[in-house]
Amino acid sequence: MSLYSVSSRFLPRLAESHTPVVQATLLLTTGTTVDLAVTGGSVTVDRSQAIRRTCTVTIADPSLIPRTASNQLATYGAQLRISRGVTYGSPDDVELVPLGVFRLDSVGGDVSAGPVTLQGKDLSAIVADDKFTAAYTASGTVVSAVTAIIQRSIPTAAVVSSITDQAIGRRTFDVGADAWAGAQEIAAAAGAEVYANPDGVFVIATLPDLATATPVWTIAATEDGAYISATRSMASDGVFNGILASGENTTDNAPPVSYLAVDNDPNSPTYWSGPYGRRPDFFSSATLTTTTACQQAATLKLAQAKAPNAAGDISSLPNPALEPGDVLRVQHEDESKELHQVASFSVPLDIGGDFPIATISAKEDA
Repeated sequence: MSLYSVSSRFLPRLAESHTPVVQATLLLTTGTTVDLAVTGGSVTVDRSQAIRRTCTVTIADPSLIPRTASNQLATYGAQLRISRGVTYGSPDDVELVPLGVFRLDSVGGDVSAGPVTLQGKDLSAIVADDKFTAAYTASGTVVSAVTAIIQRSIPTAAVVSSITDQAIGRRTFDVGADAWAGAQEIAAAAGAEVYANPDGVFVIATLPDLATATPVWTIAATEDGAYISATRSMASDGVFNGILASGENTTDNAPPVSYLAVDNDPNSPTYWSGPYGRRPDFFSSATLTTTTACQQAATLKLAQAKAPNAAGDISSLPNPALEPGDVLRVQHEDESKELHQVASFSVPLDIGGDFPIATISAKEDA
């Protein structure tokens, strides 16, 4: 989870006067590709949703509405690839950033005059919809088990991991269970997340620590900055200072194990023995078969659960290179600074669209 790799020119260009470039390609099941003349829409990226990336694309041409059996066959299972970027002074000097690879889920509009709206979900939707039709047992390690579930539905899927892999106990999923939820549960046993990135690659990673991560972008309320507006709020909902991770695996004949990780820093506002009180959360999985595994899962989850209980909603000039978990430095009009961690955002596919960013947590920055 970090800012998509861009050139040194890209971020400064976002704050300058420029015409954004949007590219959307429809990949039909016949192998035919169709370049779409996009007139509007957006790509929404939200870490809190099981399907992290969704898209809505508006075009003028009604001919893409499937009205015959052959057109329907070509459209069912089709994919969308969407990018947004900038030009550097000439039409040929363009830098594009991918916003996602999406399964096309719907096409509709006025069959005579248009416009036409296409909607899609990222490739994790393919795994989610391919529910288990027989009992399925995951085993081995976190990475191998998550990879097996994903490639069960998408054999050619690329899966990359940045976590320290660990062994898991066998976990059997019942008929009808959500395979994507199963992959997420197994990743969570290592305190990690699994998601499809903008390139359509599946990633297993942990959420960066706001306290130590390097900011990837500065949003400044200056003449050459990308800042438009920002709000700041504090709430204790969803902020926990203890995580009890537990596991019991009858399949492997492993006895119950557990570990309670707590915020033991007296200087922390969520100190376990402080005025914040004790607010534990719980995580249980049959994949956890040792106290060490429980400790690792609880410790990593606690780092996220006790994130500073402040959040913000930022409006800035659009940055398609962002990723949930990225840490931003925000400089307000009064010159005060804060660090924010990205939770969700929506990238417009038209010129002049707003770019709201919701954050997981925030803290003052020197």
